[in-house]
Amino acid sequence: MTENMSRVERGQRNTNNNQRPSKPKKNNNNNKNNSKFKRIAKYTILGLIILFVVGGLTGAGLFAYYASSAPKVTNSALVGTSQTKFLDRDGNVFYSTGSKRESARQSEIPKEMRMAIVSIEDRRFYKHHGVDPRRILGAAFANVTGSSLGLQGGSTLTQQLIKLTVFSTKSSDQTLKRKAQEAWLALKLEKQYSKNQILTLYMNKVYMGNGVYGMKTAADYYFNKSLSDLTVPQMAFLAGLPQSPSGYDPYDNPKGATDRRNEVLTAMANNKVISQAEAKEYRNTPITDGLAKEHASLDTEDKANKVDDAYITSVRNKLTDLGYDLNKDGLVVQTNLNPKVQQRAYDVANTNDYVQWTDDMMQVGLTVTDPNNGQVIAQIGGRKQSTLQGTNRATNTNRSSGSTAKPLVDYGPAVENLDWSTNHSLNDSPYVYPGSNTPVYDADRQYMGNITMRKALALSRNIPAIKTLQEVGYDNSSKFLNGLGIPIKSDELVASSAIGIDVSSEQEAAAFAAFDNGGTYYKPQYISKITDQSGAVKEFDDSGKKAMKGSTAFMLTSMMKSVITDSYAKIINTSDYAQAGKTGVTAYDDSLNMPDGSASDSWFTGYTKQAAISVWTGYDQPNEEGHSLAAGEQQFTPLRVYKAIMDYIMSDANADGSDWEMPNSVKSTTINGTKEYSVVGADTSAEKVISQPVRRSSSSSRSSVQPSSSSSVPASSSSVPASSSESSSEESESSSSVSSSEPSESSTSSSESTPEESSGNGTPPSDSESDGNEQPSSSVSQ
Repeated sequence: MTENMSRVERGQRNTNNNQRPSKPKKNNNNNKNNSKFKRIAKYTILGLIILFVVGGLTGAGLFAYYASSAPKVTNSALVGTSQTKFLDRDGNVFYSTGSKRESARQSEIPKEMRMAIVSIEDRRFYKHHGVDPRRILGAAFANVTGSSLGLQGGSTLTQQLIKLTVFSTKSSDQTLKRKAQEAWLALKLEKQYSKNQILTLYMNKVYMGNGVYGMKTAADYYFNKSLSDLTVPQMAFLAGLPQSPSGYDPYDNPKGATDRRNEVLTAMANNKVISQAEAKEYRNTPITDGLAKEHASLDTEDKANKVDDAYITSVRNKLTDLGYDLNKDGLVVQTNLNPKVQQRAYDVANTNDYVQWTDDMMQVGLTVTDPNNGQVIAQIGGRKQSTLQGTNRATNTNRSSGSTAKPLVDYGPAVENLDWSTNHSLNDSPYVYPGSNTPVYDADRQYMGNITMRKALALSRNIPAIKTLQEVGYDNSSKFLNGLGIPIKSDELVASSAIGIDVSSEQEAAAFAAFDNGGTYYKPQYISKITDQSGAVKEFDDSGKKAMKGSTAFMLTSMMKSVITDSYAKIINTSDYAQAGKTGVTAYDDSLNMPDGSASDSWFTGYTKQAAISVWTGYDQPNEEGHSLAAGEQQFTPLRVYKAIMDYIMSDANADGSDWEMPNSVKSTTINGTKEYSVVGADTSAEKVISQPVRRSSSSSRSSVQPSSSSSVPASSSSVPASSSESSSEESESSSSVSSSEPSESSTSSSESTPEESSGNGTPPSDSESDGNEQPSSSVSQ
């Protein structure tokens, strides 16, 4: 018992001895904080793992989704060029970017040429499988740090080939979807073609500047050599050119071309294609070494392009504005070009079969549009052109319109905003520019007294036009102009704007078309559809916007019909179709000592229901001796050009030559044998109109009146007495002491004498409207 008890005691003692010594108690707050931190860390790591997994799965799913809708890449597309083609309205190709391309066979390409491209564009080309993650990370690092590692972005050469084959370079197309599809197609391509096949396809497709595609064609263009005969510096130049063909053009930018070539040589040395010593030697080689100084003259294709040159230039500009790269995107562009009208316009401008041009230096700019939809169907930007895609005078806005501005700046806004009738009374009497002592003159330096707005426009009287603008106000005029696609702010308008603004034939054709079609403005449309290399189609259809009331459009058209019947423009009058339009001539300032009656610019913009045509003629340097347009036939040239083209258009059996129908918003009345029109419902109680025939004085004598500041007629008082007193008034015709050196249609009396009769020489008089500069010493508007 004792022994057993002893064992128990010993067991208890042993148990007590096995217990660990007690430790000081830990702080409860620290325990809680540590436990909380561990929980947060655990959940954060777990959350990141979940996000990574989910993100990876989502990214993979999104990649798979995008890849499933990737366009197909055919062998014919890979072998084909990335040139952009323009089609006319009949679907025929009339222009393509670049010259004829010669494709190189793989065996023709020297190893140094291949390695020069690989060294600068994609050093790991022979190691990756179409997409290079290391390259993408390196490009991203370079973008962040601003450094250059000799990498051109994250795209491999395989991806660049895909881009050139099925995608555009338009910035808005650089989406995540596009990048995913590009990567997927590159991976697929690497399984179907060898590395050297892919490199050869790239070399044959890439744009090399100056209209040249492919490196074999470029070797011949720049050095008159085959690829196998190129020197290493020449190979390096070609290898570096695709990054910026225009920026590294050796003709226009030899320094940039040299710097880029030297980058390639350095990359080749770093890639052990050449030694560092060789790279140093080659970098000292002038970029002009072996560079071709001349190229073949215009081939047959280029000569054909001369016919459509201005149209091509306008389409190219529109595509560039949309963000496309014509030389790389391989677009098919459906245009609105009517090839027959374009050819006729070219023949009219470049031969003497239709118009007797003064000399080869006399220039022209013209645009033909369809007034019903805004489509530009033909355009000529110059004549006797020696270069392609140069100055397009049809779209230049640096020449004064002369009096073709009057319907746009003055009378259109007057009918639209003030509800003036076509027989609204205007006073043509001595007048000075508001706020000055500078007199305003008409072409004949004479005055016609009270005349209707119709007559003021038809005979292109300057003083009534300026007075009208003062009544209309610059805000109303500017709003009207902007609605017609002519962006002139109200604070940019001055009194002389009433008789001349800087404008293009493209703008005028589109603006006058709104009068033609009943008041809808269509922005000039050159392109109807674009198809990119992936097959995506973008269509263009301008629905137009209301620019004026139907009453305004009809009444202005009616008044501009009188231009063609009652002024020297009657030389184009015909009973074959109804037409309307406005002449315009910009005279020289007296201080320039140019020949009497001569002008710097001559215009005619006219229209039928079928087409609107605006024509400008003049010289590129109008102030030089011999570059003025003489009074008479030289100033009639735009009318002759217009008629030759319009007659051709209207000869089509389906052309609409009918007259315009009066809308319900307009009412008519016959005054002195002429139909005049007014707006239905307009408050005309205060309007001063000529409602009865105006009798001429039996006396043929005219008083000589010298305009002065005292003869200024304020805008508020420029109206003539009420029509109730006009029946007993006589038409006043005063003249200044300085008479015009040549007759004008505005010198006709109120009787029905024709311009030919009043000219006294059997030919229509000149419409030499002053350009109306506000300062008497200012030069001609250009």
